[in-house]
Amino acid sequence: MAYDRLSSLEAGQSGAGYTDDPAFQDLQYELKNKLQSLLSNNRKLANDVNVLGTKKDTPRLRERVHNTMEKSREICKDIGDGVKKLQTWDDLTKQQKYEQTKVSSDFQTALQEFQSLQRRALEKERASVTAAREAQASEITGDGGEEQLQLQQQQQVSQLAPQDEVDFQEALIIEREEEIRNIEQGVGDLNVLFKQVAQIVTEQGQQLITISDNVENVHESTRGADVETRQAARYQKAARNKGCCLLLILAVILTIVILAIVVG
Repeated sequence: MAYDRLSSLEAGQSGAGYTDDPAFQDLQYELKNKLQSLLSNNRKLANDVNVLGTKKDTPRLRERVHNTMEKSREICKDIGDGVKKLQTWDDLTKQQKYEQTKVSSDFQTALQEFQSLQRRALEKERASVTAAREAQASEITGDGGEEQLQLQQQQQVSQLAPQDEVDFQEALIIEREEEIRNIEQGVGDLNVLFKQVAQIVTEQGQQLITISDNVENVHESTRGADVETRQAARYQKAARNKGCCLLLILAVILTIVILAIVVG
């Protein structure tokens, strides 16, 4: 992503030109902590959603899934408010703009993952309720040539099983249908937030690309200047070596001349 490239370019230079703003730093730190909580919830939710609809599916598991999604929705709303508030800061340095954009982008990714998990849970809940309704209906209507036998069995079961058990099973189905409606509403509410965050990230994208390009240009210019300095140093060294050689030659010639004069 663009902010990854900018991060690598600014490595070791994050403190340069950075204006300390306690309020900005506090909000940014708070959002990062909440993002970590959301990511942790996503991991737990992914494991539990995988179990939904299997033989290990239990009322306790569904309650845990429901509670995790409720907590994650609240975290998403809090982070969304914080991201919007973070956009109100003016006169930000390049590093602050980078951090501002990174928080928004990271939240967009985590929110998208949470929405995907909610939809998976919704599909599995719907399938379970449909199967329960069909099983309940088959107990009443019977099936094919075995209808008479099933009716007899139902009469025997009805004598053994109290009506409270039937009512209890119906209550469980109604409860799961209510959970489905809650998930549907949660997905719908966060869809609005997701679109808002996506718009923020898109608007920041061009700014981040510009910052990244500027930083890269500075990096290239600095590297070019370093190369030129090294070349100049090599030229100076070569010139000094040539100068030393010429002096040595002149000294030898001068020595020969003096010896010739003395001997002559």
